[in-house]
Amino acid sequence: MAFNVYDFRSSLQFDGARPNLFEVNINFPGFLGEDAARRQLTFLCKSAQLPGSIISPIQLFYFGREVKFSGNRTFQDWTVQIINDEDFRVRNAFERWMNALNSHQTNLRNPVAGTPNGYTADAVVNQYGKSGDIIKTYKFVGMFPVDVTQIDLDWGANDQIEEYAVSFAYQYWTAAGVTT
Repeated sequence: MAFNVYDFRSSLQFDGARPNLFEVNINFPGFLGEDAARRQLTFLCKSAQLPGSIISPIQLFYFGREVKFSGNRTFQDWTVQIINDEDFRVRNAFERWMNALNSHQTNLRNPVAGTPNGYTADAVVNQYGKSGDIIKTYKFVGMFPVDVTQIDLDWGANDQIEEYAVSFAYQYWTAAGVTT
C-alpha cells in the first residue's frame, strides 16, 4: 500500500475534532446550594475526558480451551482538572460535597446526603466543532467525587496559577450527537 496524503486528507472530511473545544457543566447536589460555583466551574475546568467504558469478558474453560463470553459493562472514574481562584469557591464546594459523604471528624454521612439521590449529581461535557456548534454531548449520570487532589505550593512557582484534579465515580454515561 503506497502512502497517499490525499487519501489521508479525504478521510478527515471536517479537518478532525479538536480537543480544546469543549465545555464541562457539573451540577452540585441541591443541599450544597452552589449555583455560583457551578457557573464558575464551567470556565475554570481546564481539562476533562470524553468517557470510555469496558466490557470485561467472562472466561470459562472447555476441554482445556479458554472460551470467552461478553460480561458486564464497567466505567472508570472520570477526572477533571480545575484552575483554582483565590476565592476557592469551586474547591470549597467539592470539599463540602465530600465532607457530606463522610465527615473528617465523625466518619459519618451528613443526613442531607443520606440517599444516593441526595448526594449524587449529573455532569455534561459538550464537544464543539470549529464552527462553534455542539457536535457531541456526553452526560455522566449519578456521580459523586471520590478524590480531590492536593494543590502543590512552591516558593519557586512564579507566574503560575494553582490547579487540582477531581475524580468522580458515576453510574453510567449517555451520548448524543454525531455517532449515536
